[in-house]
Formats: sequence, C-alpha cells, structure tokens
Amino acid sequence: MAGGANATGDWHDVHRTFGEVVFWEDGRLRHAGRIDMTRTALEGFGKTLLASDEVVVEATANSMAVSRVLAPFVARVIIANPLQVKAIAQAHVKTDKIDAGTLASLQAAGYLPQIWTPDAETERKRRLVARRYQVVRHRTRLKNEVHSILHAHLIPKCPHADLFNARGRAWLGAQQLPHDERAAIDRHVRELDRLAEDLALLDREIAQDAIDDLAVNRLMTITGVNLAVAAGIVAAIGDISRFNSPQKLVSYFGLNPRVRQSGLGAAHHGRISKTGRSHARAMLVEAAWAAAKAPGPLHAFFVRIRARRGHQVAAVAVARKLTVLCWHLLTKGEDYLWARPALVANKTRAMQLQAGHPQQKGSRRGPAYAYNIAALRNREMLIAAQAERNYERMVSQWKPRRPKPGARAPQLGRTK
Repeated sequence: MAGGANATGDWHDVHRTFGEVVFWEDGRLRHAGRIDMTRTALEGFGKTLLASDEVVVEATANSMAVSRVLAPFVARVIIANPLQVKAIAQAHVKTDKIDAGTLASLQAAGYLPQIWTPDAETERKRRLVARRYQVVRHRTRLKNEVHSILHAHLIPKCPHADLFNARGRAWLGAQQLPHDERAAIDRHVRELDRLAEDLALLDREIAQDAIDDLAVNRLMTITGVNLAVAAGIVAAIGDISRFNSPQKLVSYFGLNPRVRQSGLGAAHHGRISKTGRSHARAMLVEAAWAAAKAPGPLHAFFVRIRARRGHQVAAVAVARKLTVLCWHLLTKGEDYLWARPALVANKTRAMQLQAGHPQQKGSRRGPAYAYNIAALRNREMLIAAQAERNYERMVSQWKPRRPKPGARAPQLGRTK
C-alpha cells in the first residue's frame, strides 16, 4: 500500500472484510495482497508505512473510518471520488487488484480526483441529520401503508385534518376492518409512536447543536426553511468556502440539469443529475414547497415556472434557487433580505424550546410573541407580497435573447 519516500500507497474497493493493497514504487506497481478491515489490522499495517507515504482509498461506507485509523502513520490519506475515477479509467477487465493499481497510477500522475474530507464534528452532524431523515421516511412509509389498507377496503377519507392525531385515531378505531388488517394497523400505529420518540430525541440533539450556529440561524431567515432543513444544508455543505460559485453548490446537491451537446449543435438540457447528498436535496425540495406557498419572490418564481413546466419542475427549480440563495447568504454573511422578523423569532424560540431551554413564565413577553399578533403577521406578509409584485414587474420587462447564428430556436417551456 505504500513504500519509499516517493511511493503512493493505495487500495481500492474497501470491502466489508478486506481491502486490496497495491504499492507504487519507483514508477512500478507492486501488489501486496489483502488486509483485513479491522482496527487492529489497519493499525498494524500503518506501522509498516513511512511518515512520508500517501495512502489512497476509494470512497466507500467505511472509508472515513479507515482514513482516521491510518492518518497518524502517513503524510496524507486521500479519498478518491469513485464516479470521476470511473470516468477517467474505463477498463474491460475489472478486478480489485486492477482497480487498486489504477488509483495508484492516477495519484502518481497527478490525475486522481479526490473528495473533500469533513472534520469529525461535521461528520457527526451529517450522521445525525441523515438518521433523522431516515426516521422521517420510515414514518411516511408506515402512514402510507395505513392509508393503503383503508383504500383497499373502500373506507372514505378521514374527516379530520390528521389521521394519526387523537381524533383521527378515534375515527380509525371505529372503522370496520378484517381482523388481520386491524392488527396490521395497530402494529403500524405502535411503530409510529416509537418513531415519534426517536424523532424527538434527534430533533433535540440537532437543536442543541444549531442554537449557537450562525450559519443555521442565517438560513432560517429564509421563508420555508425550518431548523431541520437549515441544519441539514449546513451539515452537507461543511465549509462554504470550498464552493467558489453558487453553480458549484447546485452541482454538489445534484440539482443541475444534465447537458448534452455535440459539435455546433444546440445544447440539450435534461433532468437533474441527482448526484451528491440525496437527503439534503430532498430537504431542499421540501423547503421549496413550503416557500412556494408563502408570499414573496420565491412564490412568484414558482408560479412563473409552473405555468410553463408544471408544478413538479417548478418545485425543483425553486429548490435550485434556494441553493443559490443559501450560497450567497453564507458567503456574504447576510440574512435573507425579505425575512419576516416575527416568523424568524418564532422559529428561533421553537428551536430553543426544542433544545430544552425552559419556558418563560409571567407577564414578560419574549421576541416571539409578535408572531401571535395577527396585525403584525399581516403587515409582514404585505411587505413580502410587495416584494413578490416587484419581482413579477421585473420579469415582465425581460426581453428574449436573439438566437446566435446557426443555433436552433429555443424550445417552449425553457426557463429564463
């Protein structure tokens, strides 16, 4: 895996039980067999390496743990981007040994694409947000299964707002269902209650981390972005300075469209790439739906795209717009221009209570009290509606660009 002052150590396809080891020595590859994927075996292997060696590992589920074990023994541990490596080095014959040699050769030639390695705290926050996202998805699946059982037996829609609150469950218990279906619903409801407890614990830990995080509080000034979304975005980004443009961040979240072009022909834009961190992209789309329902420039943007491309495409377009907005806010250190102060104060207070802060009792009113006053809420919404009309007025003055000589006519439904 390493050897000599000018050697680059590497293995590829770090499996659950073993990793393939290849050395680059004096311009040649030397295969060194396999190493067990245990902490003891990795530490023993690290002691055989030189302090000037470099280790290359392909990004897998346990590559970060491998990097942490080997980092004290070598000059640098590099985690390679598997998608870009595949694009650079296509091979008809593919084995772990050949792949390991490919990574070592690319690193020696200076062509190895590597990923950014987060620090331990950022990695912990990513795991926390990812676990919350998994719990929420599991709850959604269970709720859908209950709804499908009711639909299969021709039971009408629940007359209450939520099927799983106290009134909804009382209505659910009164429905006539076969014994096995009733038992399945009871199991799902019990599992939902257990997941609600897990979700509360995860939300509490996320709130405790975010309460003093300036980046999370800054993103919460955006209408439609709550604590879970803001914390997920910040954890996924890590260091915003590694993205030198908003387009880089859009690509990182997989919200950029695929582009195909050949010769002098026009570029064809397809669906979004969906690369990068999937749960962060899903949370951005969720925030986009919330932002599209509130007055403001984002609502006007959603309506404009929906008229041309439909509501699903419009929601993804708003998610991309939110990504660009997040980049500007975090890079410039500014809050959202059209933030609603009472709403932001309400979000902040909810985060504090979620983190375990004591409730304030007595006649003294906190900053979040303004959200309970309808007149103040309506005044803030009027300001947001004015910003929405200004955006619509600006867009109405846009003029279509003249096509370049030899280029095809633009397709209908293309966004500006």
